[in-house]
Amino acid sequence: MKRILMILFSVLFVFTANAATLINDTEIEKEISEIIMPIARAANIPEKRLKVYIVRDDDFNAFVRGGEDVFIYTGLLKQIKNPNALRAVVAHEMGHTIGGHMVQISARMHDEMVRTMIIQALGVGLMVAGGNPTAGVGVMAGATGIAQQSMLSFSRDEERMADDMAVDLMIKAGKNPNGLIEVFEQMRDMHGAFETKVNPNRINHPLTNERINNAKTKIAKIKKIPQTAQSVIDKENAEYEILRAKLIGYLDNDKNVITKYPYSNKSDAAIYARAIANMRAGDLKTAKTGTQTLIKRHPDNPYFYELLGDIEYQFGAYDDSIAAYEKSLSLSKNAPQIETALALVLSERDKPGDAERAKELSKRVILTEPAPLAYWILARITKDGESDWAMAEFYNMNGDKANAKKYAKSAQKKSKKGSPEYIKSGDILKK
Repeated sequence: MKRILMILFSVLFVFTANAATLINDTEIEKEISEIIMPIARAANIPEKRLKVYIVRDDDFNAFVRGGEDVFIYTGLLKQIKNPNALRAVVAHEMGHTIGGHMVQISARMHDEMVRTMIIQALGVGLMVAGGNPTAGVGVMAGATGIAQQSMLSFSRDEERMADDMAVDLMIKAGKNPNGLIEVFEQMRDMHGAFETKVNPNRINHPLTNERINNAKTKIAKIKKIPQTAQSVIDKENAEYEILRAKLIGYLDNDKNVITKYPYSNKSDAAIYARAIANMRAGDLKTAKTGTQTLIKRHPDNPYFYELLGDIEYQFGAYDDSIAAYEKSLSLSKNAPQIETALALVLSERDKPGDAERAKELSKRVILTEPAPLAYWILARITKDGESDWAMAEFYNMNGDKANAKKYAKSAQKKSKKGSPEYIKSGDILKK
C-alpha cells in the first residue's frame, strides 16, 4: 500500500535558497511568549496582540515590528545563555518601537514583511511519494535581509536610546536589567576582535564595550533592582534549556547534537535533543526509548507525547501515533500544529470515523491558524467542489497562483453557486 513518507517534525525544515524560513512550533512559541510577556506588558502591549515568529537563521538577532510582532532568530535562541537575557534583547527591540524609531521605515518594511508572512510555516514537515503534491513551504521573502535593512536605518544615538529604554522596561517588568549586560558581554565575546579594527564613527551601532559601560552606569543608579526567587529562576532556566535542546535537536547535525548533549548527560534537555536527533537519523527505537523516559518523568508534558506521536507514525504504528497525539492534545490548549499532525495520520489510517475527525481538526486549524497542510489534508478527505477549493487554498498559500486558479475554477464548476466553497474560490480567482 502506498503511503505518505513524512517526517513529523515539530518544526519546519523546508526553506528556499537565500530566504529565511519561519518555524511554527507550539511548544517553542508558547515558551518564548511566556518569557517575554512581562516586557510586552511593561510596553503596554495587550497579551492577545503579541505574536512571536521564529526565524530559521543562525544570526544572533531579533527585531520587533509594530511593537506586537516579535521576530527571533534561531541563532539567538540557541546561543543566548538564559531567558532573562532573551527578555533583555526583546526589551531593546521594543525600545526602538517606543522611541518611534520604526516609524521612519515602517512603510518600506510593510510590503516586505507582508510578503514574508503570507506563507505560514507548518508545524509538520511533509515529504510526499507516489505523485502526491509536495507540501513543503518556505517563506517567500528573506527575513534576514529585512532585519538587516531595518537595523541599518538606526543611528548610534537611537541604539543608545533603545538600550536605555531596555533597562527601563526590564525594571518596569520586575526583571533584573543585568540581563542586558549579559547579552552585551556575549556579543563582545563573539565580535570583540572585529570591533577593535572598526572605526566607531563608520558603524550604526555603538561599540559593545561602550554599550556595556552605559548599561552598567544606568543600572548602578537604580535604587532597587528587582529580585526573583531562585526557585523561579531555576524553573525558567530548565524550561529554556528544553526549548534550546529542541531547536538544536532539529536544526543541528547528529554529531553536533551528541557533542553538545553526550549520552553521559541524563538531563531532560539532553534526552530531548538526542531523541529528536535519533528520530531524524532514523534510529526510531533509540528515539522512542528516550521519549518514553521523558514521559515517565513528566507525564503531563504534552510535547513529549507529540514527539512520541511523530516517532510512532514513522514506525508505521498509526494507532499508537494517534493515541499519542490525542493525549498531547488533551494536555495542551490551542495547538494547531499537533491538530494538523493528528489529522494527517487519521487521513492516512482511514478507519471508520477517521475522515470525519480529520475534517473537524483540519477545519479548526484553518479557522484558528491557517496552514497549507491543513488545506491539503482537507482536500484528501473531501470530494468535488470542497476538495478542489481546499486544493486551491493550498496552492494559494504556497504562492503557486497558476494552480490555485486552476483548482478554484474547478471548484466553482463543481460547487453550488453561493456556497462557501464557490465564494471563496471566487476570491482566489480575483487575486
